[in-house]
Amino acid sequence: MFFFSVVAALALLNGNAFAAPPQETAPLPFVSPIFGDNMVLQRGKPNVVWGWSQPGDTVRMEIGENSATGTAGADGKWQVRIQPPAPGGPYTVKISGRQTVELHDVLVGDVWICAGQSNMQFSLGQARNGAEEIKNANYPDMRYYLVGERASYSRQDVPRGGSWRVVSPTTLGGRGGGISAAAYFFAKKLRESVKVPIGLVQEAVGGIPAETFVSVDGLRPLKDFDARIAFLESQKQKGGREYGNYIMPWYDEYDIGSKNGSWADPALDDSSWKTVPLQGAFKEMGVSDVPSLIWFRKEITLPETLPQGAARIYLGNIDKMDTVYVNGQQVGSSSWVENPRVYGVRSLKPGRNVIAIRLFNVKPDGGFISPADTLRMVLGDGTAIPLAGVWKGKVAVDGHPPQPLPPGYESVTSMVSVLYNGMLVPIAPIAITGAIWYQGESNAERGYQYRKLLPAMIADWRKLFGQGDFPFYIVSLPAYMHRKEAPGDDSWAEMREAQALVAKTVANSCVAITVDTGDPDNIHPIDKKEVGDRLGLCALAGHYGVKVPYSGPTFSKVEPLPDALKLHFDHADGGLVVKGDKLGEFAVASDDHKWYWAEARIEGDSVIVSSAAVPNPKAARYAWQSNPLATLFNGAGLPAVPFRTDDWPGVTVGKTIY
Repeated sequence: MFFFSVVAALALLNGNAFAAPPQETAPLPFVSPIFGDNMVLQRGKPNVVWGWSQPGDTVRMEIGENSATGTAGADGKWQVRIQPPAPGGPYTVKISGRQTVELHDVLVGDVWICAGQSNMQFSLGQARNGAEEIKNANYPDMRYYLVGERASYSRQDVPRGGSWRVVSPTTLGGRGGGISAAAYFFAKKLRESVKVPIGLVQEAVGGIPAETFVSVDGLRPLKDFDARIAFLESQKQKGGREYGNYIMPWYDEYDIGSKNGSWADPALDDSSWKTVPLQGAFKEMGVSDVPSLIWFRKEITLPETLPQGAARIYLGNIDKMDTVYVNGQQVGSSSWVENPRVYGVRSLKPGRNVIAIRLFNVKPDGGFISPADTLRMVLGDGTAIPLAGVWKGKVAVDGHPPQPLPPGYESVTSMVSVLYNGMLVPIAPIAITGAIWYQGESNAERGYQYRKLLPAMIADWRKLFGQGDFPFYIVSLPAYMHRKEAPGDDSWAEMREAQALVAKTVANSCVAITVDTGDPDNIHPIDKKEVGDRLGLCALAGHYGVKVPYSGPTFSKVEPLPDALKLHFDHADGGLVVKGDKLGEFAVASDDHKWYWAEARIEGDSVIVSSAAVPNPKAARYAWQSNPLATLFNGAGLPAVPFRTDDWPGVTVGKTIY
């Protein structure tokens, strides 16, 4: 979490990270930048290549002995539909019209979209053994393209940034060159059996809910997002800056601390502000019972000679959204409650310095929730300056009625459809093999809704790319948070259930189980090889026709026994086995819906569960919490899919917004 917090902070030093960059005004390119040197064209199917020229211009594309032409329409856009040559290469692509462009070192193979939130974005250099992987990553037949983050209210033509890179120690370098660790290990797994080049197109943004990657038309039938669609359309009609989230437009309209001179200005006279401690400030100022916005200010005095090295400010865990300024310069912002705030500071000076914090709180016990003595600024030489004690505070927005509130409380990119418009549409319809998807953390409190949201997204993508029901492989959430002492309902378990149900019911889908990986204290686990390998098994078995086990034990049916339940499994390749000291974790319940831990034993391809506390069990669950003891595997070394035999309403039923 520290790494991501610092990176976010550094990104914020030069402006507001939650605002979309200004719209491009440059002319549309002759060839879309998704096509370039070092790229991979999809084998075995026609490839659509496009760009912009003068209306009526005839554009010819040549690769190997194949050629095709297209004509620019009234809007200047041309498209060429061309059959690629044999897999392999390298090839040179020549595209000629009123301009001529040559693309060099082009390969023909399989192209995969790699999308999701921060765990898909998580770079190879940060993964377990990442440095060693980078050192040995000489794979000239693996290429990758990073689509730049862009939130847009309207469908865009050109992807932001990016260029095709060859996977090598030089191109990866540093923290992995941005390549997704999960996607890298996925491609590496494919190389073991599929002897063709692999291209990875990465579409990942940290903290985003799935609905950001679904079109408005794809969301409308669900009905759950109507208010958010209306908000998006109203913002689009207003024009101006496109933030991609719900909170920043609300700040612009209602935050008096940002109008007519910012309350972050060190020259501001705050003598009339109330003196408050950070912890409990919302209650003391009478706004803890409603979502409200408060600004805080504090002066610190630094020595005449500042030590060398980077300074950082530590503010602990905050619920919900903070924006931090030092001497009027924004240094960081976040909405991850579980993410301890650590922001880099470059604007310090000798003598008087002013720290200002804008904090939006949504819960009575929210705000600054870490112990006061952990809040500090650390100078470059390690000197710590405590930030506990009194601050100046002033309410910028009192959330009591009739004050309007934002439709959503996330300050990361979270508005419906904005990444679909800004990141996915600009690369469609490139020819692809399929997609891998590592997301769900930001929808975990709405797991039941995900059962219909994710299928809607998959259908939406398949419609956009127009290449049939291409493979779509899903990463199930890893273990996270600390283990619960008693069995019961759990939102992360319900999200895993939704992911598995989608994989079971949507054509050409598969789920990669990762519940045996993870970190209780970090939502970004470093175990990414298992993720990529298991996605690779889905692809090898499901798309490439390789006879390999691709799933761990999967619950098939329950058989009542006297005082016990017998659970039958499919995919017990090599037999059911226990990985660890004991078989767990199973729970059973009777008609009263009260859950108790169960004793479990393997019998052939089944597991028998019972509990002395439940003489007549009616239902059983396995690995049904965010961080379970999940030790049931098959002989192929793949973990069992978490499951339940009941269909009792869970904690995410009815939750449709965040």
